[in-house]
Amino acid sequence: MTAEGTLPRSGSPAPGSDLPAPGTGGGMAAPPSAAMPVHAGGGPTPPEAPLDMPTQDFRAAPPRGPARLRPTREVVLARIIAFGGGALITALGFWQMWLVLSGSLQALQYVLLVLFSITFGWVGFSFCSVVAGLCAKLPRTPADPGNARIALVMPVYHEDASASLSLLAALADELEAEGLAGRAEIFILSDSREPDAFVAETLAVSQMRETCPIPVWYRRRTDNSGRKAGNVAEFVRRWGGRYDQMVVLDADSVMSGRVIAEMSARMAADPALALIQTIPVLVGGQTIYARVVQFASRVYGPAVGRGVAAWSGDNGNFWGHNAMIRVEAFARCCGLPDLPGKPPFGGTIMSHDFVEAALLRRAGWKVRLDWDLRASYEGCPPTLLDMAVRERRWAQGNLQHLRVIGARGFTWVSRAHFVIGVLSFVMSPIWLAMIVVGLALTAHAILVTPEYFPQTYQMFPTWPTFDPTRMKWLFAAAVALLLLPKVFAVLRARGRPLEAASGGMGRLAAGAMFEFVLSTLIAPVAMLIQSRQIFDILRGRNSGWESQVRKGAMPSWQVVWSRHWVHVFWGVVVLALIWYLSPGQLIWLLPILAGLILSPLVSRLTASSVLGRWARMAGLLVTPEERRTPAVLTASLAHARQLRTPDDPAERLGSDDALRASHAVLLPPPVDAPAATRLPAIAAGAKIAVASTRSEALAFLDPAERLALFSEPELLDRWAALPR
Repeated sequence: MTAEGTLPRSGSPAPGSDLPAPGTGGGMAAPPSAAMPVHAGGGPTPPEAPLDMPTQDFRAAPPRGPARLRPTREVVLARIIAFGGGALITALGFWQMWLVLSGSLQALQYVLLVLFSITFGWVGFSFCSVVAGLCAKLPRTPADPGNARIALVMPVYHEDASASLSLLAALADELEAEGLAGRAEIFILSDSREPDAFVAETLAVSQMRETCPIPVWYRRRTDNSGRKAGNVAEFVRRWGGRYDQMVVLDADSVMSGRVIAEMSARMAADPALALIQTIPVLVGGQTIYARVVQFASRVYGPAVGRGVAAWSGDNGNFWGHNAMIRVEAFARCCGLPDLPGKPPFGGTIMSHDFVEAALLRRAGWKVRLDWDLRASYEGCPPTLLDMAVRERRWAQGNLQHLRVIGARGFTWVSRAHFVIGVLSFVMSPIWLAMIVVGLALTAHAILVTPEYFPQTYQMFPTWPTFDPTRMKWLFAAAVALLLLPKVFAVLRARGRPLEAASGGMGRLAAGAMFEFVLSTLIAPVAMLIQSRQIFDILRGRNSGWESQVRKGAMPSWQVVWSRHWVHVFWGVVVLALIWYLSPGQLIWLLPILAGLILSPLVSRLTASSVLGRWARMAGLLVTPEERRTPAVLTASLAHARQLRTPDDPAERLGSDDALRASHAVLLPPPVDAPAATRLPAIAAGAKIAVASTRSEALAFLDPAERLALFSEPELLDRWAALPR
């Protein structure tokens, strides 16, 4: 960096030329005193520092980046174990199933052979990927912390403003303790369109600015093109030149200040490193469902993440949040185009993170999953139904990757990430199809008399063959491949903090058993839900863009029955058919049928926060972060109480002059706009003019007009002047 000095504070009149040169990551002076008023009289955003972010062409040559990188010996070995081992297990599964069905195979048997080989191979690859983690090298943090300018970016969309901003406030305190306050800033990027959510955001930001030791900026878009990816891209294009690195957070995620300091140092020490992804730890689960997912992620997740990191090497993936990105590289490589055609396969790229990682990598930048950075946290969907809504959007985004997987310049590892992402959803209909074909073959064997002489003048009969013993061994092998990584993870916890946090090995094993049973019951329901989602996507249904549910409530019996009656119906039908045709087969299908028939009960009870608290008090499904809450999460609770917004923010805005002034400070400066684009504001002004009270005026306004009211200070003052 060629110029010294701290970053301008919010509202500082310092022009963009006073900022250090972008992209250099050079030195900075010590942060100002904490007593200095950082935001007094400040505007919503700093001076713009534009950065060119060209839209990428998937058919054109990639932009020039760092030199092409060769994988290390450890990465090559990990890839041989993961992909070579997965291919070997797939071939063995195919061969053994061929022997099970040996003889003259019918058409359905060929279908079963293919479907079984895919599912067996998927399980085998997952096992080998975990084993590959043994090759992972421990990343190192250099002693030189660097002095890059850092933006903490949090896109929000109809979120609980006080909850989200409290995480940032706690993180800001830790950054000050780490000595990063002089070169870090917070940027809240709002896409909210609901008037009350918008006002809640501005009031929370105003309160946060009063005490936050680092600058806090706020920008709300009126054009929501590109969704989250478009939100971040606009930030990069308008203010990207102000920063060297940016940390992208979700509205329910946070990292410790120490982790951000380590990531910044690692990135500063390696000029070719463009993205560092952490493995977020799930925290804050209250319901049984959230606690089970949280427990499984904490116990089994590190081994899975370490395996992915081992075979990915410098060709890792991006999960959209809890990651640090080199701004210059991101701007140069990651301008996303809209895909041709209509949604769900055309339009905005929804799972943009995978694509951005592949674009960085095709230009020669390093993308890395640093599995050792553990102080990275996020929330979890509270119920099975909430998770299904979120996965619907992910499924559409991952299937969109089929449109870009053949892009020019993508590495084979990037394409492998795409394939794995697609298969993570497509495996559900494949598994369902395998079950249906197996049932059809069973019914055919029972109901249809075998034809022993299918050809004329055949001297010897063709005996139907099926090797049940070999089939049992294949089933046992599949179960072993599924369970062994979990067993190893539990055993590896002995003598480690995870065992102590869980209340001892006995309770840890009990939690693992509970997780296994509940996951077994949920799996067939998830299979049918995801299969339906894939079917809807293939027939052209778009998922839309809804805000995410962070804090759920136990659904009523009416709700769970409306969502799960079809699962119960098919469970009962299949149970009756198998009981009539071949009762002996029920032992193999009982876990699936039990999950389907009990799905309303399981869905409702696992959404209970009361049962979640009971499990916590009983020491079941407890994670280390619950026994010893991370400091950043503890501090966020205190900040949440300070940043709590009024229950009726609109009414408070009208009656409190100070609040209204704080809100107005965070509005963008007025611009001349054609009357056609200001129709909601014009209509709101006319309705305010004829209203006799503030509450009556609000009742007159539709959502677009309310949004216009809260977006224009002149309208706000006219409305506030009315009697209550």
